[in-house]
Amino acid sequence: MVAEGADPTIETHELRKEFGRIVALAGLTMAVPRGEVFGFLGPNGAGKTTAVKLLLGLSRPTAGDARVLGAPLGDVRARRRIGYLPELFRYQGWMTAREVLALHCELARLARSDWVVEIRAALDLVGLADRADDRTETYSKGMQQRLGLGVALLGRPDLLVLDEPTSALDPVGRQDVRGIIGALRDRGTTVFLNSHLLTEVERVCDRVAIVDRGRVVSELTMAELSRERGVGLRVSSLDGVGREVAARYGPTRVDGEWLFVDGIADAEVPSLVAELVARGGAIHAVVPTRHTLEERFMSLLGAAADQGPAADDQVPAAASTPAEALAEPDAEGRP
Repeated sequence: MVAEGADPTIETHELRKEFGRIVALAGLTMAVPRGEVFGFLGPNGAGKTTAVKLLLGLSRPTAGDARVLGAPLGDVRARRRIGYLPELFRYQGWMTAREVLALHCELARLARSDWVVEIRAALDLVGLADRADDRTETYSKGMQQRLGLGVALLGRPDLLVLDEPTSALDPVGRQDVRGIIGALRDRGTTVFLNSHLLTEVERVCDRVAIVDRGRVVSELTMAELSRERGVGLRVSSLDGVGREVAARYGPTRVDGEWLFVDGIADAEVPSLVAELVARGGAIHAVVPTRHTLEERFMSLLGAAADQGPAADDQVPAAASTPAEALAEPDAEGRP
């Protein structure tokens, strides 16, 4: 476990990246605590891939500051402590999984005496031990994804950067990856997860940052999100006065016969029901509700779209609308 108050694994301040006239990252400021699973979310064109490339030292920022594992961007010693699974990768089909892992042990400059242990541990962790000596061309897409995760885990990295790690997996495979991520967190590894599968992010992350147009528009913990609860009541014969009564308990919205009250404490629900009945309302159902990460995500992006583009944003407007798919363009801004 990581000591409380330890320096962040990743810390950025007004990190900016320009490609000609296009601003791919407008001023990214965030901190990723050590030992947490951190979700990095945003719509198409938000700058997620550009940010990952900067953090990994694969590209240089135009302006701003950042530190990863306590070192400046691109520091060689820090990079050796980072595991990375890109979204798009391919291994030579004639190589076996064991050979792929051995090659990356060499590329990572791991001590040759450690190779056998490292390879065995990686294969066991990602569930490929029984296929270790099969050529990768015989692997399904999901098995390829597992192998990529095994490569990223070589050397027991302090920071693991995962780009869409479950996109090719079936439900069983996704559950397995969730278990692996949880085990990594338990041993103190920081996991930086870039994904568009919001339900998966909600299940595995401790904290998320939502990015739009190259800036963090919100950062919250899953514990905070889980506290955003309310109640839904299917009610008839409710007049305007009854709705005013409900509004005293929290923000309300009406959807057909359903009246939703956000932020109401569980202990206050009986009082609300009693007051509505006293006002002539007929209560047919009472259902607890909670906000999902997807709802928060779309709400924030909708608010950002209503505000219009920032003054220095030159990213094409079509690349930053919330209705876009959550796929990321490349660093040069091409879709």
